[in-house]
Order: sequence, then C-alpha cells, then structure tokens
Amino acid sequence: MHQTTTDVFAKARGHERAEQLRAAREADVLPYFRLLEGPAGPEVEMEGASRIMLGSNNYLGLTGDPRVMAGARDALERYGTGLTGSRLLNGTTPLHLELERELAQWMGTEAALVFTTGHQANVGTLGTLLAPGDTVIADSGDHASILDGCLLSRAKLRPFRHNRLDRLERALERARGDGGGVLVVVDGVFSMEGDVAPLPEIVTLCERHGARLMVDEAHGAGVLGARGAGTAELLGVEDGVDLRMGTFSKSLASCGGFVAGPEEVIDFLRVSSRAFLFTAASVPAAIGAALAALRVVRSDDGPPLLASVAQAARHLRGGLRELGFKVVEDQSTVDTPIIPILVEDDWKAVLLWRALYDAGVYVNVALHPAVPPGGALLRTSVMATHTPEVLDRALAAFADVRTGFEAQHGALPAL
Repeated sequence: MHQTTTDVFAKARGHERAEQLRAAREADVLPYFRLLEGPAGPEVEMEGASRIMLGSNNYLGLTGDPRVMAGARDALERYGTGLTGSRLLNGTTPLHLELERELAQWMGTEAALVFTTGHQANVGTLGTLLAPGDTVIADSGDHASILDGCLLSRAKLRPFRHNRLDRLERALERARGDGGGVLVVVDGVFSMEGDVAPLPEIVTLCERHGARLMVDEAHGAGVLGARGAGTAELLGVEDGVDLRMGTFSKSLASCGGFVAGPEEVIDFLRVSSRAFLFTAASVPAAIGAALAALRVVRSDDGPPLLASVAQAARHLRGGLRELGFKVVEDQSTVDTPIIPILVEDDWKAVLLWRALYDAGVYVNVALHPAVPPGGALLRTSVMATHTPEVLDRALAAFADVRTGFEAQHGALPAL
C-alpha cells in the first residue's frame, strides 16, 4: 500500500497572502521589491523617475561619502572581491581585527565580534549563549532576528507587551522559577515605531532579578548619544547593559553586524557560534566601508552629522503633524530618524504608498504581521543629508496626496 504524503510545496500555493499579493500585483500597488537604479541618497532614481527617499536606513548619509567609498575601494584593491572562506579558516583579514577593536572602543566594551550580516549577529549570539533550560524575555516589538535567535536556542521564551515595564517585571518574576539563566533582550530603538526602550528602568529590573541584558542597537548606533554609540549611551546605562548588538547596514553605510561585550563572552562566541563559524566572511569592500564610516562617526565630523539627522527628524515629524497625519509619537521625546504614520487599514496604507510614490516620494509600508492587526503604517525615515528644502518638497507632496486620497478613499486617522 502506498502511503499518501503531503506536498511540502502546497503551502506556497495556498498561503494566506496569496490572493492579496495577486490583487496588488495586478493593480501595480505592491510596495515591495521596487527597483533602485542609483545611489541611496536623499533623492534617488527608482523605476525611471527621481524620488525623494524617505524609506532608507542610511541615517548619516554616508553611503556616498568619499571617505567611505575610498575605504571600500581600498579594501577591494587589496583583498579582491571576496575571501571565499569563513573567519575561522581563511576569511580573517587585518581589516576585521581593526574593525572589531574600534567597535569595542566605540561601544566602551572589552571586545567585539563582526558577523557577515546583522541577522546572523542576533541569531548567532542568542542561539549560542542560550540553551534549553534557560529563559529569554523579549519585547514584542523586537527585531525578527531576535525572535529567530530565541527560537533557535530552544530556551523558554517569555515575551512581554511592547515597552510595558509591568509585563517585563512579571516575566522576570516568573522566570525565577524556570531554573536556568535569564536574558532580557530589547531593541534600543524599535525599527517600526521609532521609539526607544526605557533602558534605565529595564536595567534596574534586570539587576533586581539577577538577569542579563542585551540591547539591539541596530537603529540606535550611529544616531543617538554624544559619540553616537546608541541608546545605552544616550540614557547613561552602558555599564548596566551586558551585550550590545549593532549593524553596518544603517548608519555605518555597509552590510554586516557585530556584538560587543565582555572578552570571555566574545571569545566563546568566536569559537562556538555556528552563524559565525559556518558562513563566509564579509566581502572586503563591506568591511572597508564599515571601518571608514565608523571612523567618520568617531571623528570631529561625527557630532554635526548626529545633530543633522536629529534636526531632519524634527523637521519632518513637525511638518507631518501640522498636515494632520497621525504620527506615532515616542513618549521619551528622543529624536530618532524613524517617523511612522498610522494608517490602520492595510489597503489604505498600500494605496497611500502608491499615491506618494507617483508624487515622487518613496516611503516604506508596514502591514500585519510586521505590525499588530489594524496597525498598518507608513514608515518614513530621514538622513543627515536631507536638506530642509528637500523635506519641504516631500511635505508638499504629502499635503497634495492627502487631499486627493481622502476624497477618493475616505478619511485617514487624525491626531
């Protein structure tokens, strides 16, 4: 008798988004996988037209900086296009060691370890340090790579509602009975909402309950703090944070990731993290660019860039509020480069995105499950290189688009 089996490809034909994707493609309103046809600056070429870029994580605008491009070019000339091996074997260069040393200095930690991607940095750290029997407590708004690392570790996962300290404390109390080590993991700046974690209070709770704390500074490093080291620096709790993760694909104008912390932990990851050991090292140009960008941030040119991105964020946020858009506000009053506009309805968000795109402004769209049901939003973000004139042109497009959009599709959420 032949046993009937299920085709593992069946899920690709009948997934819950299939019909929505088909309809969006037919109407040409799919906001994803659009083609960028030039450098990632404040204004870009996308699909045959110039558009104001309000959907990039190039927060300091360094992807086009001559020093950063020279760093990438010099690394390419010296080491070639790729290293074709893992860091463990033939993939470590002096550039990697320089970058790790300077990252540790920047973060104020004993050591740092560079991963090929930011996703691997989270997965490789959490999946290695945590084990069955341990407990990991994570904010519901944390990066997907944090969740992936938690699941990979098979530790007991206790999520808590976004930035709810009472829920965090309850999770910490319950974790005491779990029997293993306890690690709390939060984003410093949350990627969709653009708000910051209340780190001073979180540090206090972790110390009270004997838990370790890891902060994902992907959207905070290179943006916040006097030296741009992130949320922990800005809020004065660097000594209370055990591990800090960051990426190169935002402010550091490249691709890759790192984790910084105590030497013994970094050394353990160096010889134990499968995401580090069993993947090829970053291409030399990426490491050269990240190192050059880090040196710009740590130079005298760094503070003006940090001030410029905060000023651009205030300009755009204030302008959108004046136009009546429901801008998601951070209760901490910290100026992050991420300014989300709440739309609520998924289809309205997609149609509004398309209207803005046609008007010459590119933004990101976040739909469920990236955000809670009924929480669809347009995620805008600014760069230090956005001038007031460019932002004002974008705001004028927002004003024109809103008028026509509401006449056709109904009112948008208001302040």
